[in-house]
Amino acid sequence: MPDHPTSPRRARTYRWVIMLGALAALPAFTVDMYLPSLPEIAADLGSTDALAQLSVSIMLIGGAVGQLVIGPLSDRYGRRAPLMVGLGLHVVVSVLCAFAPDMTTLIWLRLLQGFFNAACGVAAMAVVRDRFVGAEAARILSRLMLIIGVAPMLAPAFGSAVAAAAGWRWVFAFLALAGVGMALVVWRLMPETLPVERRQRGGARNVLGGYGVLLRDKHFMALAVIPGLGQAVLMSYVVGSPFVFQEYYGLSHTQFSLLFAINGLGLVLSAQVNASLVRRVAPIRLLRSALLVQGVFAVGLLVVAITQFGGVVGLLVMLWIVLAFQGLIPANASAIALSRHGERAGTAAAVIGAVQSGVAGLVSPLVGVLGGDAVAMSAVMLGAWACALAVLALATPAYRRGGWTQLA
Repeated sequence: MPDHPTSPRRARTYRWVIMLGALAALPAFTVDMYLPSLPEIAADLGSTDALAQLSVSIMLIGGAVGQLVIGPLSDRYGRRAPLMVGLGLHVVVSVLCAFAPDMTTLIWLRLLQGFFNAACGVAAMAVVRDRFVGAEAARILSRLMLIIGVAPMLAPAFGSAVAAAAGWRWVFAFLALAGVGMALVVWRLMPETLPVERRQRGGARNVLGGYGVLLRDKHFMALAVIPGLGQAVLMSYVVGSPFVFQEYYGLSHTQFSLLFAINGLGLVLSAQVNASLVRRVAPIRLLRSALLVQGVFAVGLLVVAITQFGGVVGLLVMLWIVLAFQGLIPANASAIALSRHGERAGTAAAVIGAVQSGVAGLVSPLVGVLGGDAVAMSAVMLGAWACALAVLALATPAYRRGGWTQLA
């Protein structure tokens, strides 16, 4: 049976939401802040567009591995200690990125950066499970999505301003300062949420056993894969959009940053809608509906990209709708998955995050491989969505057999 922690009062809940949202947003900020500078970085380091895109995707791979390592550590040693270490090493690697002499070095450093700031996502999700459960957890995760959604709205604009004033290397200096700030917030304001008596004991055997329990739970794994494929939809856009809109359509850094902010607003709005709906509608129903509607517009996006109907405006409208529905998918899938494994919340959060980052990191480079244009970006987004729908369709009968009829 999952644990049912008592919900704190509303004022304290808001404090947790803001703090955990800022933590969970740091990896997204680390990705998005330097997106407007990708063409400039490729030129400055004498590299190709595809390798510049890889410097984004590789961070997701690092994050996937990092979460698998850090998740069990957070179940063994508590949430705070692994988080503080991860934030400290994020700061160090960010400084090293600022001095990267070539693209190969930058790619390896970005891999490490993803590994270390994975601690932020693991801690945020595990703390939510420590303090909330069921529909309430889905509501809190939706509130976190509101804050995470602000990252794509603000990060490119900040990054563009910093790069314009001092060069792209100073973007990484800013990320180092952000890591220092978050470490101070955690140190002063975030208490430990995992009591000693609830921590997992044992060494590597126990860790592997915990992963074995999760991997054998088909319900859990299906719900872990769906956010991963949803993240692949989002990251295919993130990886491809700087080149599609700045090189193919000729948008400036400022225009691209505004575009990113507008699409981020769609994520914010849908997360807010989801936070309200989960009080009345089962999370699995919201998940199904969001996927189906998103798919209709994903098909439309590919058609617009191929026919160029409506030009850049037509493409932007379809993108906005596809990305807006993304705000309803990860929160609901993750909340249902986490509800099954409260005693291993850190490890469960790590598996969800690792699958999410790993799938997105493997799928998103296909945009560059297929040509890096609007058609390639749209095709990869549609393919990832189709896989997510297939997983949900195949797994739904298993939910009923497992006694999840109350979620159907």
